[in-house]
Amino acid sequence: MNQIIKINTNEQGEVNVSARELYQALEVSKSTRFSRWFEINSKQLIDGVDYRGVLVNTPQNQYGGVQQLQDYSLTVDAAKQIAMMSGTDKGREIRLYFIEVEKQWNSPELMLSRSLQYANSKLIGYETQIAELTPKAELNDVFIATGGAIGVREAAKELNVKQNEFIDNLLNGKYVYRSSGYHGRLQPYKKHVPKLFVLKSGSANGVEFTPQVLITPYGREFFYKKFYAPDQIEMF
Repeated sequence: MNQIIKINTNEQGEVNVSARELYQALEVSKSTRFSRWFEINSKQLIDGVDYRGVLVNTPQNQYGGVQQLQDYSLTVDAAKQIAMMSGTDKGREIRLYFIEVEKQWNSPELMLSRSLQYANSKLIGYETQIAELTPKAELNDVFIATGGAIGVREAAKELNVKQNEFIDNLLNGKYVYRSSGYHGRLQPYKKHVPKLFVLKSGSANGVEFTPQVLITPYGREFFYKKFYAPDQIEMF
């Protein structure tokens, strides 16, 4: 079967036709402008059901200029109706062409082919998601494998991020503060202890010093999701 008009297929597997191509195929371009032709022929159609507006690019000049033209994506039924309304031999020919296209489109062979293509596209999508999530899942396993609480520097290294960037995130998120001034020691807010942080106290020569802040395995997993994988975050 010769292709009179190109049949397009969208992501949902629905077929549609360009109104401009139908306009050209009906050979009415010499008698009326496209905008006027579509205005008349779309009166019996429903916007969003039988057609939808689309913009198409067309070359404007030899220097690469592009002009956008208004077009409409028609369902095959709508295209058949317009072809029939034309009342011409060309219109009848195009209507019969659409009927034959629908017969072939709905044949068992093509229906099976479309089903397989759809299933394959979904499978590829799932494989892509799995590939994206695998590194995240592997990193989460590291938090469990490393066991105990560790310092901020070690945690940043484990997360594979810059230490200063990690500290800025903790400060801006109000998870920690500096005990005194810009260069003060990092200390966690009490509400985040001991779930996200634990404090390691110590002394030297009988003098106690400011406790060192350590991040728990749960805390490292939480901060990883919070700052670097927000799609996996589980707020507590």
